[in-house]
Amino acid sequence: MKHLSFVICAICVVLAGCNTVKGIGQDLQKAGEKIEEVAKKK
Repeated sequence: MKHLSFVICAICVVLAGCNTVKGIGQDLQKAGEKIEEVAKKK
């Protein structure tokens, strides 16, 4: 039973990490787009 609990916890951590990395990537992409817009205006 302990092994099953460990596996479930490990899966949850991995899935949470993927969502976090995806979110950071999206934020960086949006920031890059804003920088491009400002650079094009100058």
